[in-house]
Amino acid sequence: MINEHTNPGIDMSDAPTTEYRVLARKYRPETFADLVGQEAMVRTLKNAFEADRIAQAFVMTGIRGTGKTTTARIIAKGINCIGPDGNGGPTTEPCGVCENCTAIMEGRHVDVMEMDAASRTGVGDIREIIESVHYRAASARYKIYIIDEVHMLSTSAFNALLKTLEEPPAHVKFIFATTEIRKVPVTVLSRCQRFDLRRIEPEDMIGMLKRIAGGENAEIAEDALALITRAAEGSARDATSLLDQAISHGAGETTVEQVRAMLGLADRGRVLDLYQMIMRGDAAAALTELGAQYAAGADPMAVLRDLAEITHWISVVKITPDAADDPTVSPDERARGLEMANDLPMRAMTRMWQMLLKALDEVASAPNSMMAAEMAIIRLTHVAELPSPEELIRKLQDTPPPPPSGGGGGGMSAGATSVANAQSRMATSGGSAGGAATAQQLDADALQRFPTFDHVVELIHANRDVKLLVEVEGGVRLANYQPGRIEFEPHPKAPADLAQRLGQKLQLWTGNRWAVTLVNEGGKKSIAEKRDAADIAIKAEAASHPLLQAVFEAFPSAKIIDIKTPAEIAQEAMVEALPEVEDEWDPFEED
Repeated sequence: MINEHTNPGIDMSDAPTTEYRVLARKYRPETFADLVGQEAMVRTLKNAFEADRIAQAFVMTGIRGTGKTTTARIIAKGINCIGPDGNGGPTTEPCGVCENCTAIMEGRHVDVMEMDAASRTGVGDIREIIESVHYRAASARYKIYIIDEVHMLSTSAFNALLKTLEEPPAHVKFIFATTEIRKVPVTVLSRCQRFDLRRIEPEDMIGMLKRIAGGENAEIAEDALALITRAAEGSARDATSLLDQAISHGAGETTVEQVRAMLGLADRGRVLDLYQMIMRGDAAAALTELGAQYAAGADPMAVLRDLAEITHWISVVKITPDAADDPTVSPDERARGLEMANDLPMRAMTRMWQMLLKALDEVASAPNSMMAAEMAIIRLTHVAELPSPEELIRKLQDTPPPPPSGGGGGGMSAGATSVANAQSRMATSGGSAGGAATAQQLDADALQRFPTFDHVVELIHANRDVKLLVEVEGGVRLANYQPGRIEFEPHPKAPADLAQRLGQKLQLWTGNRWAVTLVNEGGKKSIAEKRDAADIAIKAEAASHPLLQAVFEAFPSAKIIDIKTPAEIAQEAMVEALPEVEDEWDPFEED
C-alpha cells in the first residue's frame, strides 16, 4: 500500500454519518500513477496493457505494506474499466467513475473475487474456484481471482490449482499476493508473471508523508518525518499508520521529541553519546547515561537496538562513505558518524555488533530488562579496553626480550624464547659451525648426545655463553649426572640462580627439559678446582718456605702471582741461548 497524493477515495456523501478512515485506507492508491517506488513494475504493466499482452496470471511479492493487494486491485480495475462513456478498453489509467471501477473500489464486484488464503487453505476452497472458472463473467470483461497470502495454501490445494492456472479460460485472470515467495511452489511460479515490489526509498517515503500531512493540514517537523520513515523500514502502510498516530499525538503540530516518545525511542544524540562512552571503556559514565535514558522513558531493548543500528551504520559508512548521505539521518548525526567511522577500527565495531546481538537476546529473556542491559553495557565497556590482536603483536615486536637473570652472557642466546630463534641467532652471529649444527639437528633423542657432563660443558662453550661457562666450571661441584638430569653442590661463591639459568639454557639449546637441582653434600671438585689443583699445591709448598714467610711478614698484603720451577727456568735459558738464524732463501721470492 503506497500513495503519492491526496485521493478522495470513496464518495461518502450519501452515507448518513461520516466515518473516520485511517490514512492507510484514505490515501490508498487508485491508479498506477499513485504508486510510489515501483517504477519498474508500473512500466512493465503499462507496456503490456498498451500492447494487449496481459498475462493470464500475476504474482506480487514483497515485504508488508508495499502495495501488493492494492496493485492487484488496480490491475483488476484497469482490465475491466470501460471508461466514462462505456466504450473504453483495458487501460493503466482506470477512470474510477464507471460501474466496474466503482464496484471494484467498493469491493462488491461480482466478477472480482478476493480470497484470503490464510483462512481458506484447503482443496475444497480451490475446488470452488475450479468449478466457477468455466462460467463467463456476469458484467465485467474478465473474471478475476485475487488470492492474498497465497503461500498459506496447502500442498494439495496448490496441486489442484496447477492445471487450471496453466490453461485457464480466456475470460479468467489470476492475481496472487504473498510475502513469502519462497514458500510458493516453483510449479506455480512458472505459470505466473512475477513482480517484486521494492521497499520504498527514504526520499520517496518522506515526500509521500509530506503530501499526506499537507492533505490533512497537519504540521509535522522534518526530523519527525525522518524518524517515522526510519521506523517504517520501507513499508508505506507502516509509515502512514505511524503518521496517523503522530498527528493525533501532536494535536496539530508534531515535533521529533513527540514522535520519539510515541515510538518509545531514546534520543539519537544521547544514544551516540552512550556509544562513544562504551567505545572509550568508560563504564561508570555509560551506566549513568543508560540510567538517565531509562528514567526519561527509553526502553532498554530499544536503546540496545539503537546501539546495534549505530554500529551497523558506522561500519557501512567506514566502508562506503556515501552511505552517510541518508536523508533520514540528521546533519549532526551524520557528522558524528563520519568522525567515529574514521576513529574506530573495524575489528572493534564487529566485536561490538556480535556482543550486542547476544545482549538483545539476553534482555528479551531476562526477568528485568534494565539489569540485563546494564550487564551488557559493562561487558561492552570491558571488552572495549582490550587491545586488538594487531596491537598485541606490535607490542610484542617492539618490546625487547627480557635478559636472563644474573646478567647477560654471550650475545648468541641471551633472551631467547624458543629453540628456533636461538638456532637462527646462532647461525647469524657467527657461532662455531659445530655448535650451530648441533643445535639445529637436535631431535627428541637429543639427550642421548650428552652422555657425560663434559658434553654439556662443550655445548655451553659451543654457544659462546662465556659467563655461564665460567660459572659452571667454577661453581658446579657435580654430585650426579644423567642425560637430562644434573645434581650438583654449589661452590660458596657460585651465583644463587645458577641452577635455574643452567636449566633454561640447556632447554633452549636442546629443545628438551633439563632437571637441574642442588644438593647439600656429595659434590666432587669443580672443573676449575681440578684444573688448578696442581698450581695450588705448588703455591702451598712455596708459601711454607722460610724465605717467603719472611717476605709475607714484612709485606702482609703480598701475593704469590706465579711460580717457575727449575725445569721451566732451564728451558727458557736454552731457548735464549740458541744462535740467531738468518732468513732462508726463498726461490720464489722476487729480487
